[in-house]
Amino acid sequence: MQVISQQIQQRWPLALPYWQLARLDRPIGSLLLLWPTWWALWIAAEGWPGLHLFSVFTLGVIFMRAAGCAINDFADRRIDGHVKRTATRPLATGAATPKGALLLFAGLSVAAFALVLTTNTLTILLSFAALALAFCYPFAKRYTHMPQVVLGAAFSMGIPMAFAAATGEVPAVAWLIFTANLLWTVAYDTFYAMVDRDDDLKIGVKSTAILFGEMDRAMTGSLQVMVVIALLMLGDRANLGALYYCGVAGAAVLFGFQQWLIRDRQREPCFRAFLNNNWVGAAVFAGIFFHYLTS
Repeated sequence: MQVISQQIQQRWPLALPYWQLARLDRPIGSLLLLWPTWWALWIAAEGWPGLHLFSVFTLGVIFMRAAGCAINDFADRRIDGHVKRTATRPLATGAATPKGALLLFAGLSVAAFALVLTTNTLTILLSFAALALAFCYPFAKRYTHMPQVVLGAAFSMGIPMAFAAATGEVPAVAWLIFTANLLWTVAYDTFYAMVDRDDDLKIGVKSTAILFGEMDRAMTGSLQVMVVIALLMLGDRANLGALYYCGVAGAAVLFGFQQWLIRDRQREPCFRAFLNNNWVGAAVFAGIFFHYLTS
C-alpha cells in the first residue's frame, strides 16, 4: 500500500489526500470487515460462494469501508486536529475539502449499491440499513458512550446480506454470526479508543474506553469470552468440524495475547492489540475454509 501511495503522489498528487481519506493506504479496516463477511458467505454457501458473490461482497466491503471513513472524517473534521493519532488526516490538515469528502462518500456508496443491485431484493433492502448505520456511526460518539455498538452493527451488516444473497433468507445462524461479530467489534474498537482516550476526554468525545474506565480490561476480556462462546455455538449450529474449532482456539489464544498487550494501557501496545484482530478474523476464516474444503 505504501508503494501505491507513492505512485499516486508522483502521478496524481491532488488525488493522494482522497486516497488517504478513504484509508486505502491502511487496509486493516477493510480486512476487519471482510473476514466476518467471508465467514458468512462460506457458511451460507457451504463452501465457495461463486465468483459473482465473492466479488460483489469483497468489492462492496472495500467500497463501503472507504465511504465510512470519508463520512467519519467529515464528521470529525473539527476534532481530528486535536487528537494526536488523527492530526495528520487530510481534512484536519486542509489537504482535502469537506465537499470532496461528501462527494467521495456519495460516489463510493453508489458504486457499492450498483454491486448490490446484481443480487436479489432482500439483499438490496438490507443494504439500506447498512448505509444508514455507516452514515450514523461517526455522529454517535457525540451522543452516546457506546458508539462502538453502532460501529459493530455497521460492520456486521454484510453478514445477513451475505446469507440473503446466497440463500434468499436470513436464518438464525446468520444472526448468531452477527452477534459474535458485533461483540468482537466492540472489543477491538475499545482497544482503538483506548489509544485516544486522553485526547477524547479533553475534547468531549465519547467512547466505550471512557465508559469502561478502569474496568476496560475486564470488559474487553468479557466481550472476547462471549465472542468465543458465540463462535462455539456457531460451530454446533452450522455443523462445523474439528478444523473450525482449531481456528476458534487460535482466535482465543490471540485474545489472550491482546489482553497481555493492553495490560499497562499504553497507546502503542493498545494499537497493536487492535491490529492483531486481523489475525483473529483470519484464524476463524481458515477454520471455516478448510472445513468445507475437506468435507
